[in-house]
Amino acid sequence: MSPLDVGTHEQADRAVAELRSTWGAEPDGVWTAPGRVNLIGEHVDYNGGRCLPMALTRITAAAVRRRDDDLVRLSSTDPDAAPFEGRLDDLGPGSATGWAGYAAGTLWALQQAGIDVPGMDLSVSSDVPLGAGLSSSASLEAAVAIAAAELAGRADSVELRHLLVQAAIRAENEVVGAGTGGMDQTVALLAEEGSALLIHTRDFRTEPVQLGLAEAGLELMVIDTRVKHTLADGQYAQRRADCDEAARQLGLEWLSDATAADVDRLTDPRLQARARHVVSENERVDTVVELVRAGRVAEIGPMLDASHASLRDDYEVSAVELDVVVEAARSAGALGARMVGGGFGGSAIALIRSTGAAAVGEAVVAACRERGLTEPVTLTVTSGPSARRLS
Repeated sequence: MSPLDVGTHEQADRAVAELRSTWGAEPDGVWTAPGRVNLIGEHVDYNGGRCLPMALTRITAAAVRRRDDDLVRLSSTDPDAAPFEGRLDDLGPGSATGWAGYAAGTLWALQQAGIDVPGMDLSVSSDVPLGAGLSSSASLEAAVAIAAAELAGRADSVELRHLLVQAAIRAENEVVGAGTGGMDQTVALLAEEGSALLIHTRDFRTEPVQLGLAEAGLELMVIDTRVKHTLADGQYAQRRADCDEAARQLGLEWLSDATAADVDRLTDPRLQARARHVVSENERVDTVVELVRAGRVAEIGPMLDASHASLRDDYEVSAVELDVVVEAARSAGALGARMVGGGFGGSAIALIRSTGAAAVGEAVVAACRERGLTEPVTLTVTSGPSARRLS
């Protein structure tokens, strides 16, 4: 059994055990959905831009039993995640908080989209690190969404998955209150194993992009600073509001339509900096895609470095832990490195030679120890499949 299968089945078994112990139920099925790491294209998804994430082999598993009434009961193997009980008609904004808001909110949004969601007992288990910028929330939403849709009698299709993406986005925006743009939910439900996914977030068109890392002797390392962040604490929403205001002042529907000359027309230094990041990050995505498709993936490192500088200086969403591990990874031989995710903690990624993983891992740990920071955890990642029924 491959490492992917081992980890996936371990989480599935834990979810089933949780369903049995908490709700006394046997599952009708187990569904899984991946976390994600974004190679390039950060904080552009809600600006109509382009991003290049890939699904991980770290997943959330949902064991689900359909009920004959309208009761929804949710639980998690996470000891800090309290169980939730509610009725189908009462799952909207304000009904659930914490982790349950993502799951219950997804069920509410599916109902709003016209899917006849049944009552259910649902238990989840996940090995996507919480607060690490690897989208544990979208992994949960996608697993719940694909399970609920099948239990509602919907046949799997690309069209259905696009509907599920939009429902998961509504759940996070309207129930949880985090203003996400949809990149995470899209890759969780539409990714292809072995590829990154170029997402045009304006209309959610997607194109698989074969990275060819292994063929080039390269790996992608995730460096989890273990400094947790939350996207619902106002900082993320403020960045989005800044972008909306910059687009309004420029007379644009999407800030990603702005040019460098447009950025110079903004008079507020903060708005100018936010817009400069969006414009330059979209350009970096295009450059990375061109290089990868030309078989030159080893040359994308400078784009990762420039992305981090832009997120740190123009978008102001980095943190001292992220800056330290990025610099340490580069000094130890990484071809490029940057923070990923919403920011304010979480993870960084580093493009490394396969032979250099140990050196880079040791260097980032040593750098954090020297600064008295929390010791990070490193792992190399590969591209996994999208949400699916496991059993």
